[in-house]
Amino acid sequence: MQGFQKVVGHQEIITHLQNAISMNKVSHAYLFGGESGSGKKMMASLFAMTLQCEKHGVEPCMECPSCKKAQSQNHPDIIYVKHEKPNTISIDEIREQLINDVMIKPYSSPYKIYIIDEAHMLSIGAFNALLKTLEEPPEYVIFILATTEVHKIPITILSRCQRYDFHRITAATIKKQLSDLMEQEHVDTEDKALEYVARMADGSMRDALSLLDQCIAFYLGEKLTYDNVLEVLGTVDIQVYSDLLDMILSQDINGVMDLLEDVARQGREWSQFITDFLWYLRNLLLVGQGNAAEEALEVSTDQLKLLQEKAQQVEENTLIRYIRILSELLERIRYATSKRVLVEVEMMKMCRPQMEADTNSLADRVRQLEQQLEQLLQSGIPVQQATQAGQNQIALQQEVKSEQDPVKQLNEKFPPAKVEELIELVNHWRDVKRNLSPQMKYCLQRATLSVNEEGTALRVLFPKEMNVESGYFLEEPERIEQLKQELSRQSGRDVELEVSVMNTDNDDSDMINLDCIHMDVKIED
Repeated sequence: MQGFQKVVGHQEIITHLQNAISMNKVSHAYLFGGESGSGKKMMASLFAMTLQCEKHGVEPCMECPSCKKAQSQNHPDIIYVKHEKPNTISIDEIREQLINDVMIKPYSSPYKIYIIDEAHMLSIGAFNALLKTLEEPPEYVIFILATTEVHKIPITILSRCQRYDFHRITAATIKKQLSDLMEQEHVDTEDKALEYVARMADGSMRDALSLLDQCIAFYLGEKLTYDNVLEVLGTVDIQVYSDLLDMILSQDINGVMDLLEDVARQGREWSQFITDFLWYLRNLLLVGQGNAAEEALEVSTDQLKLLQEKAQQVEENTLIRYIRILSELLERIRYATSKRVLVEVEMMKMCRPQMEADTNSLADRVRQLEQQLEQLLQSGIPVQQATQAGQNQIALQQEVKSEQDPVKQLNEKFPPAKVEELIELVNHWRDVKRNLSPQMKYCLQRATLSVNEEGTALRVLFPKEMNVESGYFLEEPERIEQLKQELSRQSGRDVELEVSVMNTDNDDSDMINLDCIHMDVKIED
């Protein structure tokens, strides 16, 4: 382990921590939040090592006995809280490792530092036990909590911690660090290869180093090229995704199947293939948003030019539809037994929007109809015949749409919701709102939700001052049906919905304010 000066990114956090050390303003509790691989645990260890360093500077000396013990994780006054179960830290483990130990003074250092990694896994009982210590900690005790899911930490804990959010490191910063490292190690690498590894790391320096080590191990003693990296990581060149998109737009299913056959023959990993295709489509979408959005692409000048040319050939709504399909596919493919078949089916959906039953594919279907009509006109077919063909297609679409009426679907597919199922929807209201349109989500921001007195329907109640928000639903009944459809889809039950406005300020006394719910209650023995 090295000092703060060797840390890549997070300079603002480092400055704050060093200022606290130099001014002797060290807090009793810190919370380091951020995605996996962002450097939270490493920063916690460095901070603890610096506080315990016998030279008392703002950098660990790495030479004193305290620093050497910390590097080997054998320091008696730097305690890493461990847990046996994979997904939880029990109250017994907190009591044994922390509560029963915290009153014992440091053995040889000025502080006794507890580092709790993945702190969100603490059980309710463990959080409560920790809270009692956080409220009145001994003057020599420091807690450092690291977590990837800050929203699962109770507000009572958050309010007693100094919080630092660890953001992803840019691909450019990672690439520069990798380039400097390769120069120090005298490893010959292509610039394009390092660029790709930096992008694949997705903001994690740890993952970048791991991927680079893997590539070097395969081609030890040789120059590490871009093609070598693609081969080791099981990824595909960007040109392949451009060709795939062309085939999808032209509805060339045979071409798509042949390309997927080549991918399978080369032994590519399907999740990685879909992820890279998603990034390609995301870049195309950003290119179409103007110069400001292009700055977030982090691609070479040549690749940017190719993306700009391709973006002119694809409509924005079409790209959004493709991204939606692939995002859902990426979630499902993790648990699929036959991943290739699943990928092939979803690619067919992208080629043939008529295979989808949702309304999101209608724009692509209209686009295809327009192309067919134009082809008919160019081939010399009389306008009357072409128009009649277009009308027949539209009539067919209307017939299909009527058959897919959401109200009819709900009544046919889903049994009526029971009261316990309605309560479950109330408890997961936040998850329901994530899938709604931005405008609908905004209008429901302050609305309260409960089960009616009969236990047969959900009540959505608006404060009386929210005339615009309530009118969004009450004046357009189809929007109530849209909300009902989403509730039924997520619950698998036919949900009755009542939307109304409070008559008085106290009408919501029995309602549940869902924005105050942060976690499920768990009772421990």
